[in-house]
Amino acid sequence: MTARINLLASAVPDCDFEQEYRAWAMRQLSGRREAKLYARMAERSGIDHRWSVLTEDDAKLDAGDGIYSATPPSTGRRMAIYAEEAPKLALAAIRKLGELGNISHMVVASCTGFIAPGIDQIIARRLGLADDVERVLIGFMGCYAAVTALRTARHIVRSEPQARVLVVTVELSTLHHQQTVDIEPLLAGAQFGDGAAAAIVSSQGEGLLIGRGITAALEESDELITWQIGDTGFEMRLSGEVPGRIRTALRREEVRKRVLGDEEKPLSYAVHAGGRSILDAVVEGLELDPDALDHSRDVLREFGNMSSSTLMFVLERIIRDRPERGVALAFGPGLAMEGFRFGWCDAR
Repeated sequence: MTARINLLASAVPDCDFEQEYRAWAMRQLSGRREAKLYARMAERSGIDHRWSVLTEDDAKLDAGDGIYSATPPSTGRRMAIYAEEAPKLALAAIRKLGELGNISHMVVASCTGFIAPGIDQIIARRLGLADDVERVLIGFMGCYAAVTALRTARHIVRSEPQARVLVVTVELSTLHHQQTVDIEPLLAGAQFGDGAAAAIVSSQGEGLLIGRGITAALEESDELITWQIGDTGFEMRLSGEVPGRIRTALRREEVRKRVLGDEEKPLSYAVHAGGRSILDAVVEGLELDPDALDHSRDVLREFGNMSSSTLMFVLERIIRDRPERGVALAFGPGLAMEGFRFGWCDAR
């Protein structure tokens, strides 16, 4: 039984804060030699826009009367905003799907907040779903959580052919800005924005086939990407070694074979837009054509890295192409790679 993505839609908030963040970061580094490095990295980031659920004043971080104006808000304060805004953004993406039909299962991925009852319950109730809809909540896996969510939906459909699964990813990364004068967290923060996506996965109708899964974890890489809960939000460490380690791993024969397979080389690639250097590393590691990741680069330019939602935004564009065959990949804490093969299925 083949599982396929029948519908996929995305949503972002209204506040574009990219230029405000750059100006704020430069103020933190004012008078230091790292300021020139930050400015150069920002210009080469491949990001033009990032969107936030914060108000325009709050997104300025250290101006006005916003939540960041005096002292950094506590993790509790940030989670209160998450509880209010995450369901709204998720529902904005879901409503773009149109008529949902008879939803039997729900899989939600969100790594940027915690609340109980869970965001899955909140969304289900606001949608008016039946109280016997089975729910799975995937949290704190980071950027590859969308792969886990879609593969979970695949397993459900393969075991229950009549299942109709609603898959949702929602991330509010901008709640976790850290006021610091260290360039590494400033550069990490310069990648992330807010976004949500929703999909319907079933065994019927046309759509993008979710095929065999791909998984690989790099040895001695635990400290390259970390995501820890601090007193003033979630604190991320994103090492500059990550692109090089990904490039090296993808050049290894056993990993290349895992990604590309033994048959014809995939025609289409949906790669998590974690950053320009990440995408460059994939192109170089797999020896792809320069334009192979154009969809990923477009998503990065227009929205930045939205953690688990990012790959969904790329797949939304891929679906429009109805690709014959392809591969989806995402990278995250571990350092780990998660993915799956895909191809277009007609209604038969």
